[in-house]
Amino acid sequence: MGDEPTNGELARRLDAGFDDLKEDMRDLAGRLDTKVDASLLTLQQQAQDERTQGLAVRLAAVEDARQKEADARLEETRKAEAQRAADRRLILTSLVVPLILLLLQVYLASRGTK
Repeated sequence: MGDEPTNGELARRLDAGFDDLKEDMRDLAGRLDTKVDASLLTLQQQAQDERTQGLAVRLAAVEDARQKEADARLEETRKAEAQRAADRRLILTSLVVPLILLLLQVYLASRGTK
């Protein structure tokens, strides 16, 4: 009989076991309260997907605008290059060619007419 616990000791051990069980149940209840409902999670994921798609659309629009702007700048550069080429032709025809003709006339005049 010396190895067996007394009734008081059994009651204390049962109370300690019940206290541990109650604490574990409170912990589980707290963890369950923080869990997200599956339907709420699905709604949150759908909202996030919609935001992501909206951002993708906005990003595509920005990229398109930048590409159009780059194309417009390239076109302006080409027009400016074409204008410079036209200016060079104009300088050649309006300044250099008459100068060459003048020099040719001076040369012919200096040779004299025979």
